Formats: sequence, C-alpha cells, structure tokens
Amino acid sequence: MFNCLKNPKGVSFKVYIQPRASKNEIVGMHGDALKIRLTAPPVDGAANTMCLKYLAKRLSVPQSRLEILSGHTSRIKHVLFKNEYDRAEAEDFNRLKLQVETSLLPKESA
Repeated sequence: MFNCLKNPKGVSFKVYIQPRASKNEIVGMHGDALKIRLTAPPVDGAANTMCLKYLAKRLSVPQSRLEILSGHTSRIKHVLFKNEYDRAEAEDFNRLKLQVETSLLPKESA
C-alpha cells in the first residue's frame, strides 16, 4: 500500500529505484514503495538526479520542489514533495497527497 506522510515542508513518500533500465517509467509498487525504472546508472548521483527530474515531470512541478530526504546511496529513497508556500496546513497536505496519487500511482493502485 502506498503511503504519503505529513512533513513540516510538504509530503514524503517512498520510492524504489531500478537503475539502468531501458526507459524511464513507473511500473507499480514494490512493497510500500513506488517502483520506478530509470535509464541512469547508479553512479555519481546520476540515478538520484534522474529520479527527481522524472518525478518533477510526472508531477508537473519544478524540480526544486522535490528533495531526496534519505537513501542517497540506496535503491529505496524517501522523497519530499515540498509545499509551494512556507506553511504546512491540513488542506496543503491533502492537496499534495492527491497530486502525488493521481500523477504517479498506476490507476489500479490509486
């Protein structure tokens, strides 16, 4: 089950990265993490950069609104989707969570 968590700066969620894939794509779930295949190799942060770039494109937001909180050298990463304002209210969490779920999750998992 996919889980978005409240964070003082927005919402965080878990992703599982499979580097060196033939194309960039979200393929479903890997336990409680969103499984993403990326063409970038896991060398010198290339997969991390590609992960944020791909998620930003899927969410239709600037890459600066995404940050890897943990897992910089692991396949499992916690990603922060930052609120565009410096407030953290309940409606902001719900809006960001809905945006993540509708933009990233496969239709049968949403």
